[in-house]
Amino acid sequence: MIQRIDTKQRMSRIVKHNGTIYLCGQVCKDAEQGIKEQTATMLEKVDELLLQAGSDREHILSATIYIKDMKYFSEMNEVWDAWVPEGHAPARACVEAAMARDALLVEISVIAAEINPA
Repeated sequence: MIQRIDTKQRMSRIVKHNGTIYLCGQVCKDAEQGIKEQTATMLEKVDELLLQAGSDREHILSATIYIKDMKYFSEMNEVWDAWVPEGHAPARACVEAAMARDALLVEISVIAAEINPA
């Protein structure tokens, strides 16, 4: 069974299928901030959605990070490295990409395992 949560015409914020959770791309809460702040608030949103879906950051299987410019890579990684629980790093890719809005510096797409699948 496929469960879609917070579905709009274009996408669902969360999709659950067979104990796997897929989050739509998440961006920061305030695009006027720098890369560290944008990364931190983006990851806060991931935490909130994972909790809503029945998971957490220890159960992330894969993350794809889209960064506006690789000059931000090391600063973004400082925030990422502090956020990922030790021993629970997911498979990850990070690519430079054009953003939907010019002020956005980073976006993430996450796949996670449900903690207690039905």
